[in-house]
Amino acid sequence: MDYRNRYPALLRYLSKSIDVFLVSGGVIVLLLIFSNAVLRGAAGFDLAWSLEVTAFLLLWLTFLGCAAATARGAHMRVTEIVENLVPLKLQSLLQILINLVITVILVTVLYNGSNIALHTWAQKTTVLYWPVGLLYASLPVGMLLTLIFHLYNCFIDIQGISKNIDGGISKSDDHSWEDFE
Repeated sequence: MDYRNRYPALLRYLSKSIDVFLVSGGVIVLLLIFSNAVLRGAAGFDLAWSLEVTAFLLLWLTFLGCAAATARGAHMRVTEIVENLVPLKLQSLLQILINLVITVILVTVLYNGSNIALHTWAQKTTVLYWPVGLLYASLPVGMLLTLIFHLYNCFIDIQGISKNIDGGISKSDDHSWEDFE
């Protein structure tokens, strides 16, 4: 389910900003790799700095892409096992447990990624002399944004579970769930 239409304005703006960065960064990576390949083939030299910029962008695009996918509810799930083997009353509890495990993993990766970024900040890259910690900072920043989106998605899901208990619409009546399942 794409959660973004249920986000408050600040989270929608954050999600759109990430999307703009992802598209822009993807285009820049494509142009850098293509132009570097043409220069290497046609002129016999390459742009050494383009490899570092591409590496930085690819890491940032990867971890910000994780946050964008979380905002969309687009991470892959295998729901057939749960739907067919777990009783309906336990499925909501299982979903809460899964969300708690994901939250713990995100916090752990955020903590460890922050330590790595801080410990490598003094090192410099070989061509552009950028801090290596900036490269590794993509991990905690991406995980922090993913955590923010994940926690708000959990809040939305819990509201949906409480509506089910109170006799409101169920997941099967809400067709927006069919987007990614």
